[in-house]
Amino acid sequence: MSPACGGRDANAAAHSIAEAVARRSYGKLVALLAMRTRDVAAAEDALAEAFAAALAQWPEHGCPANPEAWLMTVARRRAIDGARHRRVGDEVSNQLAILGDEIDEREAGALPDRRLALLFACTHPALDAAIRTPLMLQVVLGLEAKTIASAFLMSPAAMTKRLVRAKHKIREAGIPFNVPEREELPGRLAAVLEAVYATYAQGWTDPLGADTGRRDLADEALFLAQLLVELLPDEPEALGMLALMLFAQSRRDARRDRAGEYVPLSAQDPATWNAPMIEAANALLRHASAFNAIGRFQLEAALQSAHVHRCQTHRPNWDEVVQLYDALLAIAGSPVVAVNRALALAERDGPQAALDALGPYADDPRLADYQPYWAARADLLARAGATAEALDAYDLAIGLESDPAVRRFLQRKRMELSQHAA
Repeated sequence: MSPACGGRDANAAAHSIAEAVARRSYGKLVALLAMRTRDVAAAEDALAEAFAAALAQWPEHGCPANPEAWLMTVARRRAIDGARHRRVGDEVSNQLAILGDEIDEREAGALPDRRLALLFACTHPALDAAIRTPLMLQVVLGLEAKTIASAFLMSPAAMTKRLVRAKHKIREAGIPFNVPEREELPGRLAAVLEAVYATYAQGWTDPLGADTGRRDLADEALFLAQLLVELLPDEPEALGMLALMLFAQSRRDARRDRAGEYVPLSAQDPATWNAPMIEAANALLRHASAFNAIGRFQLEAALQSAHVHRCQTHRPNWDEVVQLYDALLAIAGSPVVAVNRALALAERDGPQAALDALGPYADDPRLADYQPYWAARADLLARAGATAEALDAYDLAIGLESDPAVRRFLQRKRMELSQHAA
């Protein structure tokens, strides 16, 4: 045992080390525990007991040289005890095999990392798509159900029930804890990337950081994206997704002024952006392009890079931006992409060209309650001189917007248009 936790501040030091191990290794330990048993809930329970034991013992006896291995040893024994109470016969004997590959806590060797397999288990096609991201947040990152529920606008009780059902499905359906074969990887990896990016999007909705849960979600998503790049360094879409998230994160603080008012990209000061983060994102994008396998996340990251370059150099590059949106629309076929492409088209060819491009989507039900569509339409109509239609579109956009700062921004735009018309 190390003396690092001894002395007057033993309890605080033990808590600090346990929290650091949890942040870094929670998913790794859950994955290792669940590999044999296929029981995620039992693995989480055993690990929780191991952390409780650490907080009780480390202040008194000192911290182990290999905290991860110590926690794994204790958690495995707790898992076996739990299995003895739940099962009989050969199944109990199988649980005893968990100790077979135990790592000596006095050794400095690192535990094997099976988090990637755990991510694939959490996003297995047999699980409901809506629960994959919350399940990943709890199982891989250890977030509490109430934190996840808050981020997804659901009651803690409802979220807990859904998570319990998903873990039960993993156990009963025998969902494998493994990384798919190379030929199966692209389709399965897409679900993992979507889940990670959805996590970041949830955190992105709180630009001021007033909601601690949402702010932490963005940080946790970045942690997961970096983990994916470490575990899959030759997957261009994983590289592209991390680049996309870093571009967004680099400008996060610039989205609001000191008074908390919304600042659109065109009005932001590039000097306030995180330059090292932008540089890292561009490096990731260059690395991804070397594999000659273009995908959605790489194209979205390339678009962000183009927007950043234009704002930093003050040189219009709308032709390049429209071409990137053309490629993205061909891959994604999403009306959301069509809206963003139209805004770029307006800068290159004028507002009427953009409105014409949006014409085929006028009755698309996916855009009926999509606030950015109505805000974009209002702006384009105003620029085209269709004031009455623009005012109506602004009313819809304002009514659909949940962010008070963005709502005030849209209300100001509407008021300016109304006063100009009068």
